[in-house]
Amino acid sequence: MLNFEDDMTPATAPAGVRMASMGIDAALDANEQTYTIASTSTGRIRVEDKRIINSNADVNQLVPFKYKWAWEKYLAGCANHWMPQEVNMSADIALWKTPNGLTDDERRLVMRNLGFFSTADSLAANNIALGTYRHITNPECRQYLLRQAFEEAIHTHAYQYIVESLGLDEGEVFNMYHEVGSIRDKDEFLLPFIDVLTNPDFKTGTPENDQKLLRSLIVFACIMEGLFFYVGFVQILALGRQNKMTGAAEQYQYILRDESMHLNFGVDVINQIKLENPHLWTPAFREEVRGLIQKGVELEYRYAEDTMPRGVLGLNAGMFKEYLRFIANRRCQQIGIDVLYQGATNPFPWMAEMIDLKKEKNFFETRVTEYQTGGALSWD
Repeated sequence: MLNFEDDMTPATAPAGVRMASMGIDAALDANEQTYTIASTSTGRIRVEDKRIINSNADVNQLVPFKYKWAWEKYLAGCANHWMPQEVNMSADIALWKTPNGLTDDERRLVMRNLGFFSTADSLAANNIALGTYRHITNPECRQYLLRQAFEEAIHTHAYQYIVESLGLDEGEVFNMYHEVGSIRDKDEFLLPFIDVLTNPDFKTGTPENDQKLLRSLIVFACIMEGLFFYVGFVQILALGRQNKMTGAAEQYQYILRDESMHLNFGVDVINQIKLENPHLWTPAFREEVRGLIQKGVELEYRYAEDTMPRGVLGLNAGMFKEYLRFIANRRCQQIGIDVLYQGATNPFPWMAEMIDLKKEKNFFETRVTEYQTGGALSWD
């Protein structure tokens, strides 16, 4: 966002007009770092000038690409585009309104899921738009982040669509992150790390602050999106596998596909920052990250216990303890730290099928209407 109270005086090079939150002027001392709209150089961009953070290169020039994986993920995200209204909710509505259509435990599970996810994706979108985007100084990565932020908005829309379709109390659902302890605890764990990135006074460019950024990115990708979403995904998709709440389950499957790509992008960004800034990846920092992931497992297991205090759908909280340990080990491996839980296995192998979703696949035997393309629009 432009701040028109900032000093707008041109630098020695005409292209170095200082505006705000656009790039980094490396000519300044690290402690006096200022964000600029472009680099102070008027030369054409070279691939070797690009970096994920603290780059001198003009962030407004998308090409030449350095991180083609970021651009490919952006294209894949666009190809996976969907909207909640495409999904028919009539069967879900009929089931929900039938007194004995779902058990009390199944209804609790659905409500708790909506209570967590309805605000979690808003937190994710705010983290990207108000924080992460500002500190990532590579344009192809920023291009994907814009797509990711839009997808988070679509996910929040999906939860609202489910809530509205089922005639649920919107205030009860959307305020659960204040009222339900197991949801509140997860969000309170995340908020300090989101606050680092969204703090308008926070700037990268020193080892201490670069580590703060890296720590927050790891929490956001590997714990929030890579751990805190998975109990809910399994639960709602298990309902769908039993031909219950199939419209909601179909939307969750699309969301799982999106979030899997968000996670993979986040891991790629983390590993690229490590590669370009090896001094940040100290033994003490790695051990701290392991502790954060372990804390995430504990919080998500408490959420599993709260959402299903008794066995339901052939699932029980104990199964989730093993699953979360398996997922946590996977996250550790993805960013290059030692696993936490030796020998943990996956009790839900069918989840892999859910992630590998193609738009035309009718997994729950529901009808998906193709999204209206530009050529089909009526301008009357």
